[in-house]
Amino acid sequence: MAAGVQARVLIVARDDALAGTLADGLDRLGWRTVTARGPYAAIASLTDLQIEAAIIDLRGGEDFLLLAMRLKAACAPRRLPVVAIGDPDPSLYTHGFDLTVAAPLHPAQAAMRLESLVRVAVSEEEFELRQETFAERGRTMDLPAADLTPFRVLAIGEPAPQFLALANALKANGADVVGAFTAYTAFDYLHERTFDAVVLWAGETPQEAMSIAAGLRRNTRLYHTPALLYMKREAAVTISEAYHRGISDVASPETPEGETAKRIVELARSYRRGVAVRQSLEQARSSGLMDAATGLFTRDLFAAHLARLAQASRVRNRPLSVCVLKVAEKPEVTAARANGWLDRAVPQIGSMIGRLVRVEDTAARLAPEVFALALPATPLAAARAAGERISAVIGCTAFEAGDGKPPFVVDFDIGVAQVGSPETVARALEEAASEAHGRKAS
Repeated sequence: MAAGVQARVLIVARDDALAGTLADGLDRLGWRTVTARGPYAAIASLTDLQIEAAIIDLRGGEDFLLLAMRLKAACAPRRLPVVAIGDPDPSLYTHGFDLTVAAPLHPAQAAMRLESLVRVAVSEEEFELRQETFAERGRTMDLPAADLTPFRVLAIGEPAPQFLALANALKANGADVVGAFTAYTAFDYLHERTFDAVVLWAGETPQEAMSIAAGLRRNTRLYHTPALLYMKREAAVTISEAYHRGISDVASPETPEGETAKRIVELARSYRRGVAVRQSLEQARSSGLMDAATGLFTRDLFAAHLARLAQASRVRNRPLSVCVLKVAEKPEVTAARANGWLDRAVPQIGSMIGRLVRVEDTAARLAPEVFALALPATPLAAARAAGERISAVIGCTAFEAGDGKPPFVVDFDIGVAQVGSPETVARALEEAASEAHGRKAS
């Protein structure tokens, strides 16, 4: 790791047989790594570094199998996702592993799974904080009852013998499998039902399977659904290309069906956990404490929660940023405001902001035309990118101006700041607001 670069991922491995290539690839993808050769070095590396996740090569032996719990305890109260490289085994959950992946682990595959696991960890932290904030106001937020139904898997592709054998292996591992022979049928199923994982049979037409995977990633509701590509070794699509295009895992007909089925179940288990956390955070919308027009946090509720976030970010050694979005002044907006059409558009604008932020982020309405975001585990540059993305999406929406006038478009002036400590949270919000208003903070 280059000097001065903050490591994000801890890799624990006895040697570089798997870890070397994985570390190099993750470094290139922006997930900077630090490698430890044993448990003591691994725990020591967590002391000062803002490690977001750990990957453990289970070939290291019994000490490595028991390491996940120790790493999580060393990071507490920051939640640390831990990935095992080894044979999929449900018992690994009892040892603290969040996901098990088969070797070799491709860097692009690792990056995608790490992003998902880290977001779930941050969301779980956010849920605990919202429980406290809402409890102060007499509201409760509870985790939904665990979904104990069999994992639902959609198998898409031609009914080849190997594919049918995999479907049977999935059923033997307790999954309910629905088959779809064409892309059209598959997307009909995906829009009508909820699935925990998707299996794509590449067969003789791998590009069709890849187009289905791309469709999953373009759909906001299906974006997080894991997809395993069942692909011949000599297929035109490379494994690297598959991972870079959103495939969660790749297996071949030469891989034993039982092993592949366990890998799919692992993906489904991880996905269902993320769904449960997102559903927990969605309870805020029905709490009765939100802004009535937009469904966002009110100014006072946001201030109280931001203070709690700032305290937690210091304890958990995570960055925290705020972003302020103010409706930009321009002639068509001024006219819409004068005629009351901007006021009519604000509820829709606020609702859009609420849908465009990540589930772990907190969006609020500070004033009639001013919105704010609290972004946990987010540095300054990423906060600005989030604000610009939201502004760009809303800037493509036309709002009614009435009286036969052409619709108007809303842009935002954006301000961002990183919260350095709980004592500076008000100052950071003031800096972001001042930037959005086009003036320097006093």
